[in-house]
Amino acid sequence: MKENQNIEFKETWKDEWLQWICGFANQDGGTLYIGVKDNGEIKGIHNAHKLAETLPQTVKHLLGIIVEINILNQDDLEYLEIIIEKYLFPISYHGRCYLRSGKTNLEVTGIELEKFMLKKLGVTWDSIPYKKFDIDDLDKDLIKIFREESIKSKRLTEKDLDVDDKILLEKLDLYENGYLTNAAVLLFHKTQERNFTGSSIKIGYFEKNHADLRYQDEIVGPLITQVDRTIEMIYSKYLKGFIWYDDIYRREEYMFPREAFREILLNAVNNKTYSSGVPIQVSVYEDEIYVFNMGTFPKTINIEKIYEKHSSKPYNPRLALTFFKAGMIESWGRGFEKIKEECEKGNIPLPIVEDQGGEGVMIHILPSKKYMELLNRDTGNKQNGEKDTVKKLSNGGVNGGLSGGVNGELNKNEQKIINSFVSDFVNEDGGLNSKQINEITNISMRTIERSIKSLKEKELIQRIGSDKTGYWKLK
Repeated sequence: MKENQNIEFKETWKDEWLQWICGFANQDGGTLYIGVKDNGEIKGIHNAHKLAETLPQTVKHLLGIIVEINILNQDDLEYLEIIIEKYLFPISYHGRCYLRSGKTNLEVTGIELEKFMLKKLGVTWDSIPYKKFDIDDLDKDLIKIFREESIKSKRLTEKDLDVDDKILLEKLDLYENGYLTNAAVLLFHKTQERNFTGSSIKIGYFEKNHADLRYQDEIVGPLITQVDRTIEMIYSKYLKGFIWYDDIYRREEYMFPREAFREILLNAVNNKTYSSGVPIQVSVYEDEIYVFNMGTFPKTINIEKIYEKHSSKPYNPRLALTFFKAGMIESWGRGFEKIKEECEKGNIPLPIVEDQGGEGVMIHILPSKKYMELLNRDTGNKQNGEKDTVKKLSNGGVNGGLSGGVNGELNKNEQKIINSFVSDFVNEDGGLNSKQINEITNISMRTIERSIKSLKEKELIQRIGSDKTGYWKLK
């Protein structure tokens, strides 16, 4: 027998093990053995009978649950088996909640605590009643726009819409126990951001790194209009549209397709943790875009296969239902499939999706080859302060570089890291540490570690000094 998700060994009893019982009860249940070493060896305890008598009442008094306790014996050594069932409602110990995660026991706090409580209660955040407003406080014109869009999309019929606004919102599941829900206020209240801090989309244009902000905007107001207003702002003010000619036809090339970008924003809006108070953030650079959303992917979705067909489980299902009825999103989780289709049409790399371990989701958007050709054309191939060393690498010089020589091609992140060695951040020896590379490129530290390992194997960079105080430089 070994420790796992559902089994924990403790050599002696301590009252703090009540946290472990709490964690098991909140997760999938489990068994706690007292008198057993971490390696599974039976050590035994001298007070097994006394604990077997007192612990049930202690657990019931402090946790409000009942556990089964058995006295086991092996080689004349007595030890306890405490069997904990899974509980469908939240269990707390001294006002704190714990969860079993793998072989560890974690206290759940902040946003994760809210998610846990809602899940245990079988409700979602967007379904919670918002008692401050009623139907007369919502924007009638926005509800009218919704009616028109749902007819165009054929998601609702004229017969479905032949009701007053209150009944329509009830049909959209935007009422709970006679009150408007959080979703209803987010969607149709003109100044909903006053009620829900951070329920906006922030856009910023950055020159070289995330510290070099040049200008910014914030899109506030009802969610039903936020995404399209954001798209309009980004494509009119933040992104370059290069003109080129295909035979006699005039073409316009943006860094990323408008429809694919719209899908990314819609996904963020419908899966955001609105209680976080953190806006959706769009960071635009000359040759890339980052979209950050304080949300998470369901555990049932494999992020490595996000562009393949998967089930649709939005974090805010009532928001998603209204967007679906308005024809703004597809059902069955097709958002990322549509992004893939748009990228394949334009020969554009698929955006890199990174779930930052419960701290949000970052999507890194990369430009098409055609866009980069036009960008370099208009900047005279001097993009990002390019110097001879980097030119040599980009043209397939040192050890093969991008030309696919003996060490293989560089991907986008590897090329960005190579380019960073011509920035003003380098030391006198032309070196950078990982933190500086992060500041210049805005690539996550995890991705930087992987890319540096690859660049080292390709013999393009070398380590100078110790792991703690050293730095990287071009070879």
